[in-house]
Amino acid sequence: MQIVILSRSPRIYSTSRLLQAAEQHGHQAIVLNHTKCYFGIEKGKPQVFYEGKEVNGADAVIPRIGASVTFYGTAVVRQFEMQRIFSANESQAITRSRDKLRSLQLLARAGLGIPKTVFADTSHNVDDMIRMVGGPPLVIKLLEGTQGIGVILAETIQSAKSTIEAFLDREIYILVQEFIKEANGADIRAFVIDGNVVGAMKRMGKEGEFRSNLHRGGQGMSVKLSPDEEQSAIKAAKVLGLRVAGVDMLRSSRGPMILEVNSSPGLKGIEKATGVDIAAKIIEFVERNAPLKQVEDRVGF
Repeated sequence: MQIVILSRSPRIYSTSRLLQAAEQHGHQAIVLNHTKCYFGIEKGKPQVFYEGKEVNGADAVIPRIGASVTFYGTAVVRQFEMQRIFSANESQAITRSRDKLRSLQLLARAGLGIPKTVFADTSHNVDDMIRMVGGPPLVIKLLEGTQGIGVILAETIQSAKSTIEAFLDREIYILVQEFIKEANGADIRAFVIDGNVVGAMKRMGKEGEFRSNLHRGGQGMSVKLSPDEEQSAIKAAKVLGLRVAGVDMLRSSRGPMILEVNSSPGLKGIEKATGVDIAAKIIEFVERNAPLKQVEDRVGF
């Protein structure tokens, strides 16, 4: 099988692990920087080019699209989809998951637990916004933030009001969410592949830090999910249409609360914490689902 991994660099841990796993399973894999791919749109000819050459012969695509290049990256994935090439995550599902507001709306509609969340266009109703999430402490998140960047804990009414007003008065969209105290600065990352949780870890923020992201210095350890947590993770990925996903949730007194569903979850933390070869499981998923092209159809790779 010939696999295209869309990633900014083969030196990124998750990308290198996927390359390694593909080769160990007897496949040929290459990394293409999706920001350097280009394509023309013509009737009956959905081509993709890279460094002056047409990309041919791929059986499957594994997207590792960064949040900062979602628009262009998903356009490249979509072009491969136009060629009827299997993608581990479809372009539409990636786009859907990157819209934090839409994701929460879809998850809530599906009956999944999420922290109480408020979204507004102006600061005219800031007092009511604070009341709706139960008052301080509360969490303020930039819609475009990633890896814990743009997440603020407001511990008093005054700090909450001033922060919310500062963002909204500058037309910067934010989400205001309740603070789940009983989570104690920890969250759960469940890795879902093809409708199954293949690994899960508890992430604990460093001392004095309420954000548990590993990129912010948090620590990860293997954890056993409750049946409710496992089913919530599986359902969250399904609701957003993701076949490979990292589902982040909090343990609360009201059950699991979904924070976010990631379409390009990192492998380093989860593999280290659980000892599970997640990269191999992704390749095995692709093997089960990607239809092999006929040998005579292959032009080059």
